[in-house]
Amino acid sequence: MPQILIVDDEPLIRMLLEQTLEELEDEGVEIITAENGEEALSIIRDKNPQLVFLDIMMPKMNGFEVCNKVKNELKIEGIYIVMLTAKGQEFDIDKGKCVGADIYMTKPFDPDAIVAKAREVLGL
Repeated sequence: MPQILIVDDEPLIRMLLEQTLEELEDEGVEIITAENGEEALSIIRDKNPQLVFLDIMMPKMNGFEVCNKVKNELKIEGIYIVMLTAKGQEFDIDKGKCVGADIYMTKPFDPDAIVAKAREVLGL
C-alpha cells in the first residue's frame, strides 16, 4: 500500500493537506502525519513512505535536517521529499536542493498541484 507522510507542526496545515489528499485513499493510499521532525524521521525509518510533504520550520528537528538525514546520511532509497514551506527565498530553495529535496513548493499551496504531484510520484 503506497504511503504519504505529511509533516507539519501546524495542526491546521496537516488537516488541510490530509483533506487535499483524502481522495487518494480511495485508490489505496495510506496517509500518515507527524507534527515534528523527530517524529517524521521515526516514521520514515519504520514505514518507509514513498512520498513526504515536509515543512521546514518545526520544533525538535527542522525539515532541512530531516531531509539531509534521510537522503544523505541514511541514504534511504525510494522516498520522494517535497519541501512544503512558507520560506520561499532563493537561499532556502538552494538549501533544500543541497539537502536532497526532490522538489520545493511554497505555501500557500495549490491543492490541485499537491494532488497532481502525489499522483505522479505514486504512479496513480
